[in-house]
Amino acid sequence: QETLFPYIKDNVKEYLRAHWEEEECQRDVGLLRKQAQEDSSLDGAVPIPLESGSGEEELEQVIQAVVDNVHWQMSLDRKTTALKQLQGHMWRAAYATGHIKGEIFEDVVPAIRKWREAGMKVYIYSSGSIEAQKLLFGYSTEGDILELFDGHFDTKIGPKVESESYRRIAASIGCTTTNILFLTDVPREANAAEEADTHVAVVIRPGNAGLTDDEKSYYSLISSFTELFLPSST
Repeated sequence: QETLFPYIKDNVKEYLRAHWEEEECQRDVGLLRKQAQEDSSLDGAVPIPLESGSGEEELEQVIQAVVDNVHWQMSLDRKTTALKQLQGHMWRAAYATGHIKGEIFEDVVPAIRKWREAGMKVYIYSSGSIEAQKLLFGYSTEGDILELFDGHFDTKIGPKVESESYRRIAASIGCTTTNILFLTDVPREANAAEEADTHVAVVIRPGNAGLTDDEKSYYSLISSFTELFLPSST
């Protein structure tokens, strides 16, 4: 929230100008334009006109329309495929050039190494795309730590606030939901996972949204991975 999304807002115009002629960028703009057409009846929706090839002034207007559309979608915290695809490509370029790094809390890597040595498997499930996840962990403040994960899931498996998503993940990795511990900072996700008979711990970290008193008393809370004592895999 403090690094990745502000980077998109601050740099989308510059990125579009630099990559406009590239096929990948044109595909991204095409998807955004199609999404804008679907959104045309929504309040504040920003249309993206087609180019007629009439010069630099028109190009700037089209690019500005894309920028305004992206900002509008982000202001509503939308998770459209079109928006996520452009964001993913922008982050990939930023990670590769060292402009941004994935920030990892210092207790995370030692804990995951310990779990893996004990025979456990570790997976990522995020509303961010699998590509975005791999960038974050591949270009992290701890270096490339992708080797620590056995797999990645995003919302293609289902929304994180629906219990069926956790059943699908369990089936995909070949175990029962009762053999999974899900770590999250979002109570609605914790509730959905519990409905699927998944074990849950809610993680308290700087910058996370606060919890109600009821949530604090109901859920198992941790502020560091060192507080988790997990049984070895058998």
